[in-house]
Order: sequence, then C-alpha cells, then structure tokens
Amino acid sequence: MSADEIDWLNTAKAAERLGVTPRTLYRFIDDGQLPAYRFGRVIRLKSHEVDDFIERCRIAPGTLDLTTPQPTHDLRESAENP
Repeated sequence: MSADEIDWLNTAKAAERLGVTPRTLYRFIDDGQLPAYRFGRVIRLKSHEVDDFIERCRIAPGTLDLTTPQPTHDLRESAENP
C-alpha cells in the first residue's frame, strides 16, 4: 500500500479491533471521540485514526481511580438470600 492510499475499516472491523460492540463504536462516533466518514449509507473509519483513538484511551500509570467501591460479594448469593 502506498502512502497515498487510505486503509479503511468498516464498522464491524473497527468495533472488533477496539474490542467493543458496534453500539459502543457508534456512541464513540456520535460523541465526537472517533472520526468516521459516511459514503452514502456506508460508514468507514481510517485505520490510523482508530489506532490514534486507542492510544488516546491509554491509562497513564497512577491515574486509575480506585476510589469507586467494588462489590465484595457474589451477586448470585445476594439473589438467593435476600
């Protein structure tokens, strides 16, 4: 592939590459977090822009918020013993 060629991904491939559902991918697009292009009824994403999005989502060490309480018991157990 030459430098002038664009490597396009369809929405299914882009969602698979990100490890998310198509619905989540469409939310990223609609929220303006991920650029996408409409050609008639077809939506395509540039491969390098998906890669850039992945890098922007990277968590820097020491910034993960662990103050949110995590469940300490099995939810199935709670449902069985209300």
